[in-house]
Amino acid sequence: MPFFRRRPPFALMVINGALCTIAILVFARLSYGLVLPAMRDGLGLSNAQAANLSTVNALGYLLLVMVAGVFAARFGGKTSVVLGLMLVTGGFFGLAHASDFVPILLLMLVLGMGTAFGYTPLISLLANTFPHRRGAVIGFANSGVGLGMLLVGLIVPAMTERSADQGWRDVWLLFAAGGLAVLVMSMLILRNPLDRSASASPKVRAKDLPVFRNPHVITVGLVYGVQGLTYIVQTTFMYSYALESGVPALTTGHLVSMMGIMSVFTGPLWGGLADRLGYSNSLVLAMTLSLVGTALPVLWPVQPMFVAHFLILGLCISGLFTSILAASTETVAPHQAAVAVSFVTLFYAVGQLIGPAAASLIIEWSGGFRATFAATSVVLALGVYLGHRSRRYQQMPPQTCAGLAD
Repeated sequence: MPFFRRRPPFALMVINGALCTIAILVFARLSYGLVLPAMRDGLGLSNAQAANLSTVNALGYLLLVMVAGVFAARFGGKTSVVLGLMLVTGGFFGLAHASDFVPILLLMLVLGMGTAFGYTPLISLLANTFPHRRGAVIGFANSGVGLGMLLVGLIVPAMTERSADQGWRDVWLLFAAGGLAVLVMSMLILRNPLDRSASASPKVRAKDLPVFRNPHVITVGLVYGVQGLTYIVQTTFMYSYALESGVPALTTGHLVSMMGIMSVFTGPLWGGLADRLGYSNSLVLAMTLSLVGTALPVLWPVQPMFVAHFLILGLCISGLFTSILAASTETVAPHQAAVAVSFVTLFYAVGQLIGPAAASLIIEWSGGFRATFAATSVVLALGVYLGHRSRRYQQMPPQTCAGLAD
């Protein structure tokens, strides 16, 4: 049929991309911090066990993110995204019915694998479909992070407060229904971009060094590692930190929703801003804001500072994801863009693997969450420094930038 052969309009593709981001990234990874308190109490888990579930989720992502890139290159980005949606939907359904720690551990691993097969190939697919609107299309897709956090901030605390024993299971069932709906939509709407690599000159391609020798890509990858570590700690433990500091559960849920509302609109705005300022410049700005927002409740753990935290992160979190993913392709040849995105995502996955485990050790040692977020602020300061270093290579031709690695 002609509909299935032609490329859908820009708006339809990015809406589908945003919904995929909600199912693959928000439901499968970022919402865990909100489900955690009720799930931990309902299953009788320790803080260490709860953190290990998040670590295993990150491990599944880390182990398969490069495999997913190769899979997408061979079989198409759409096939990879569909497989990722199948994995996370099945994982949600399993979590809603599991009661023992080991099966839940395996299901969290499945969620991480689904995120690996879905998210990075989705970003590459959309960016290669609309190469001249790279920042904007990534920004629109990542607005799904904000919309998803809005939804979970409104729904999850209300459902878990209503029923302490069954509420968290109902949350996973709701996520499964949402994942299934997005899966059907993606099978109908997503299209693989036309392969433009064949038109590139073999001589030009032969001069290109691998992306893992490009100093700009490596630096951006390190920044993405900082982002992965700090953001997974924030989404996993900031909700609990606010509760420990005396902020009511529903109020904290509303703050998460506020952050989500802001991210919905700031994602596309950051995309346009990054296209104009330069991706490394926008990266430094967003990382600095994230540092300020994270440090405030560490210095003053009172409700106004938690409000400021979620407000500032609502302003900058989409800018971080958009700027990093766009910057990763800035100094590589077009046919290397997908490989560059997958390569920097490895750093992100390692950061998400380390983050919960390190945070849980600090929590057990200190007896609370304040020291954890103090350490997180230090790591974010390192991210600001690395972002400044990445500006050295901004707008530098691929061959010149790659040559600096020699």
